[in-house]
Amino acid sequence: MNKVNRGRLLFLAMAAAMGGFLFGYDTAVINGGEQQIQSVWTLSSFIHGLVMSSALWGTVIGAVCGGKVCDWIGRKPTLFWVGVLYFVSAVWSALAAGPWDLMVARFIGGLGVGASSIAAPVYIAEIAPPERRGQLGGLFQFNIVLGMVVSQFVNWGIGSAGLGDVTWRWMLGAEAIPAFSFTIVTLFISESPRWLAMRGASGRADCPHAAARRYGDIAPYQSFFSRANLRPILLAFCVAMFNQLSGINAMMYFAKRVFEVAGFTPQVALATAAAMSVVLGLGTFAGLFLIDRLGRRTLLIIGSIGCILAHFATSASFVFDFGLLAAICIFPFIIFFAMGQGVVIWVFISEIFPQRFRAQGQSWGSFIHWSFCATLTFVFPAMAESWAPAAIFSFFGTCLVVHLLWAIFICPETKGKTLEEIAS
Repeated sequence: MNKVNRGRLLFLAMAAAMGGFLFGYDTAVINGGEQQIQSVWTLSSFIHGLVMSSALWGTVIGAVCGGKVCDWIGRKPTLFWVGVLYFVSAVWSALAAGPWDLMVARFIGGLGVGASSIAAPVYIAEIAPPERRGQLGGLFQFNIVLGMVVSQFVNWGIGSAGLGDVTWRWMLGAEAIPAFSFTIVTLFISESPRWLAMRGASGRADCPHAAARRYGDIAPYQSFFSRANLRPILLAFCVAMFNQLSGINAMMYFAKRVFEVAGFTPQVALATAAAMSVVLGLGTFAGLFLIDRLGRRTLLIIGSIGCILAHFATSASFVFDFGLLAAICIFPFIIFFAMGQGVVIWVFISEIFPQRFRAQGQSWGSFIHWSFCATLTFVFPAMAESWAPAAIFSFFGTCLVVHLLWAIFICPETKGKTLEEIAS
């Protein structure tokens, strides 16, 4: 690959990965204002759980429909409309007149998150050469984390500005700026050559990968839920399920609340949550460096072991009332999750399905991921009220023990293989 094509490839991958930035920003920004939203509108735990999970139920619908849309109109147009959904959600959320209004606005943003978790990883996987697919695919997760980091610092800055009861509106509305930027950038990317081939079109000269000429005989349709696809379907189900049963989104969405339980003041808790996002970014960067060197399966195993130890250490700290130690132990969990499950999930799911099922397979994995994420986010406020903190962390640690066994004995390695070799 010459320098021009290498530069073009990086631009296309980074442009698509910006969808991940908005993914991370949208899902984490609510953390800064969730307690104020509950207080301003005097919400019960049930209604508060609905508000907090409304975006995530949108992601479930976006994940279900996103694969078919991605195959129907193409990867590039799907990414464009994802940007539009994010922009509309941000503006509407900032102007919401009540909790039900906010739920609808957040649900629209969730549609964008669900669709981006399909279109962006699939697009990157289809334009990337095998030797760089892990790192380029990992850019999506890196941008998710970057979006989380930026949202936490935006929340911290806005929260320190003394805006009173409208603080949360500014937090949610600030997303409109990167959403508009992403929408414009998608106008300058080329369509996936493999999608063009699947649709019977010829490859374009500006595509960095000559896949369209090599895969012109790809069949455009066949039943997804079939015995032939059973193995990748089950693999996608497990990697997506365990990603959420690790407890990562419970920590990210309710980080401020968790740190207050550990004994921090609200302002210190908000700053610590922002610092946690930075640590997540560092772990993701390490995962990007290692994913094409050590492989996907190895990173899952290493990440699981570190997360298990961190969770049970946090649990023990709460049992013995060492609040500060409990808060410190959360950080190793964040690092090991980021470099393991965090980096691997979207790369792995985008690799394991045959070309004709790739978008549908990504849709399936995203659906499972977001279904578990939405369910956990919905029940976590009630869970936090009725369970001791030690029990919560022990639960997530136990789930990761099962994940470790799955990674060791069942999960295959996809490092260095072409998409066609993996699917064969």
